[in-house]
Amino acid sequence: MADNKNRKRFSGRRNTSAGTGKKYKAGNTKSYVRKKKQPDKPKPSVRIAFLGGLNEIGKNITVFECEGDIVLLDCGMAFPDGDMLGVDLVIPDFSYIEQNIDKVKGMVVTHGHEDHIGGIPFLLSKMNIPIYGTPLTIGLLSNKLKEHSLFNSAKLNVVKAGSKVKLGCFEAEFIHVNHSIPDSCAIALHTPAGVIVHSGDFKIDCTPFVGNMIDLHSFARLGHNGVLAFLCESTNADRPGYTATEQKVTSSLDTLFRDAYDRRIIIATFASNVNRVQQIIDCAEKYNRKVAFSGRSMINYMKVAEELGYLRIPKNMLIDIDMLSRYTPEQVVLITTGSQGEPMSALSRMAYSDHRKVVVGERDFIIISANPIPGNEKTVGNVVDELLKRGCKVIYEGMYDVHVSGHACQEELKILQKLVNPKYFIPVHGEQKHLRKNAELARSLGMDKKNIYIGDIGSRIEISEDYMKEIQPVSAGKVFVDGLGVGDVGSIVLRDRKHLAQDGLIIIVASLDVYDGHVISGPDIVSRGFVYVRESEELLDEIRAHALTILEDCADNNIKEWGTIKNRIRDDVSKMIGQKTRRFPMILPILQEV
Repeated sequence: MADNKNRKRFSGRRNTSAGTGKKYKAGNTKSYVRKKKQPDKPKPSVRIAFLGGLNEIGKNITVFECEGDIVLLDCGMAFPDGDMLGVDLVIPDFSYIEQNIDKVKGMVVTHGHEDHIGGIPFLLSKMNIPIYGTPLTIGLLSNKLKEHSLFNSAKLNVVKAGSKVKLGCFEAEFIHVNHSIPDSCAIALHTPAGVIVHSGDFKIDCTPFVGNMIDLHSFARLGHNGVLAFLCESTNADRPGYTATEQKVTSSLDTLFRDAYDRRIIIATFASNVNRVQQIIDCAEKYNRKVAFSGRSMINYMKVAEELGYLRIPKNMLIDIDMLSRYTPEQVVLITTGSQGEPMSALSRMAYSDHRKVVVGERDFIIISANPIPGNEKTVGNVVDELLKRGCKVIYEGMYDVHVSGHACQEELKILQKLVNPKYFIPVHGEQKHLRKNAELARSLGMDKKNIYIGDIGSRIEISEDYMKEIQPVSAGKVFVDGLGVGDVGSIVLRDRKHLAQDGLIIIVASLDVYDGHVISGPDIVSRGFVYVRESEELLDEIRAHALTILEDCADNNIKEWGTIKNRIRDDVSKMIGQKTRRFPMILPILQEV
């Protein structure tokens, strides 16, 4: 009996599906195979390459890549450093963009300053891509492209703040911000991987001189919906508090115009600072002064701004610079370029008595309405000194509130960071000290250190919902523009120029016998920038004798390879001069066979 019970119990278990309690009739069993779990599709990612704007001031350009499409944001230039002798402009290296030209869907531009649009003509000379920007930005860019004979072929598209543009898998949203030039925007890139916000250059000004306050609502909306990464400008990240409102400048200018009642007023400012020029014109109208512009870039910018309605000049107020002599000093205001002490600018030429149409003196009241860009302090100081020597009264830097920055200070940066509330934070636009300070601000607001990235020119990162990682860097750097030459001046040429500037040049010219290599005539010595020839004839005779000895020794030893002969002359003559003078001029041998 017990055995039968056990059999029944066992057979019941055998016909019961494990874990279900269901019984199946014998001979009617079904085979159930568990389906394999499909692997999750990898989440889309965005790659960001920084071709400029990191660890430097200017030359801003960023490359965004997603699902085979590329969008460029800005393409600026920078002014050369003091050791870049003879260089006019510095632009980004476009090698990576040229290698991926088929993927590029277009460029979005945040605003019309040179450090954001100055490199575009050089890029368009290599490739013709569509460009999108606000009316004033495109107007200023159009003027620049006309100078380069690129305007007719350019694909320029005007958009307004608040609008969106489809570029491949990207959708670019333009967001109004306050800056020192009208029509400035931040950019929100909507991508399959998430939203990436780039602040552009901005500040929070509740009482802007022109237009509306920054569109904080759009930043808050994006932050509420979720932002993958925030690229935030860092120019003033080391300055506490808030940036002053433009209205402060209006009050200061009014006071200075009143104080300069019997003098000619000359004001130097950035040519692109349309708001500042409008403030000056308004004061000139109040005090019954005529206005003249000086400087090619100033004239061009103001022409575009007036045509587009961003600048209001009362009828009969504007006069040509040639007409200044027809008016007494208290009747005119001259608005000029040169606030950064650029050697070829109008203000610098006035300071050094090199301006063809303006001579400054004791009846001039000069206002420099700009702060020196880092690195330009010495140059600006030299111009101020020269103006003071000529008896001018000069207002500069912090003497009065004649300039306010267009960039956000720490508290404004915090406000925007909290509104955007990104997963990843990437400080941009600034030197290393600015980038790190901006990163510290993000950490003080609760951002995890591992979600903050500080890059360099050429750095490239990949970001998605799951990670942010640094990947293979790209070709990037500085390309020098010297006259009409682009990229033909490199580090070796600059080294030679610096060498020439510091120690001068010695040219050694000799004619050699074509058969045996002995000297037929010479060597003759030409010195430039090394010593004053008439007072150093003995030294030059020694150099000549030393070079002759080297040439004859080479001939006696049947050395006919000119590269070898020239190297011996350079090395031995340089060593001899160094021992006698502690100077090391560039040695340039010129040999010919007769």
